Amino acid sequence: MIIKKSKIAIIGCGLVGSSTAFCLVTQGVCDEILMIDINQEKAYGEVLDLRDTIKYLDRNVKVKSGTYEDCGDADIIIITAGAPPKPGQTRLDTLEISAKITESIVGPVMKSGFDGIFLVVSNPVDMIAHFVYQKSGLPKQQVIGSGTALDTARLQNLIAELVDVDPRSVYAYSMGEHGDSLMVPWSSVTIAGKSFYDVIADNKELVGDVDLDELVIKTAREGWEIYQRKGTTYYGIASACAGICKTILYDENKIIPVSTLLEGEYGESDVFAGVPVILNRHGAADVLEIHMTEDELVRFKASVKIIREATAKILI
Repeated sequence: MIIKKSKIAIIGCGLVGSSTAFCLVTQGVCDEILMIDINQEKAYGEVLDLRDTIKYLDRNVKVKSGTYEDCGDADIIIITAGAPPKPGQTRLDTLEISAKITESIVGPVMKSGFDGIFLVVSNPVDMIAHFVYQKSGLPKQQVIGSGTALDTARLQNLIAELVDVDPRSVYAYSMGEHGDSLMVPWSSVTIAGKSFYDVIADNKELVGDVDLDELVIKTAREGWEIYQRKGTTYYGIASACAGICKTILYDENKIIPVSTLLEGEYGESDVFAGVPVILNRHGAADVLEIHMTEDELVRFKASVKIIREATAKILI
């Protein structure tokens, strides 16, 4: 009998890729991690550093460096390679160069015989995920963007700070673009089952006057707040990626807001956008459709329109 081992390949060994590998190793999410980078010495350096952590961890995760040819038996490939925005740019400004980098990756990976799940992190993530879907030819369930998973964590932190609770007791989603146009369906936000609207109404002395639009702006701009202070972000997205991978490999059916191809959900089709998705070993198994108010749906569609218009610039 042969016992199959779980394998994750990370393409791009910058701060996001290496931090993601660190999260996967320390949490023992998989059996093997493959590090790939155009700078092979950098990739091997990360491998050596990561190997030094195993002695003091609970699991011996094998870490190796390699090439696209080694991706054929991977369960998940995480693409972090891309062009970071320069000062004054937005994520959308990096679209065309990120698409060129991604195209140079997907072809060789697919030639290796890969038939697993792509987890796209490279920005602008909704558009690049769609690009990977088109170039790979894989079923839609097998191509996922990290989408608004990180934005949702940021939103939950802001709400938790406002009402002084553990962010894990906040149930809320950021949706739409992973970018400035993201939206929040406030009508579905709860804290331990209690409507956020009711929490605000019942705790005026604690929360005061809450500007929901300002909370959305803060959520969308959180990444830039970090960028301005330390040059880039990586811990948050690395943790989100590890959580997504764990949900997939462990077949958890957990709901995480990721970027997936919409086919009629929320009245949108042929576009990748951040929405709550049931994730399991098949990838994006199903989209959870939240009942939105009319105004919320308008905001969601406005965000999706921005994604669609930008995506059209790189699709054939």
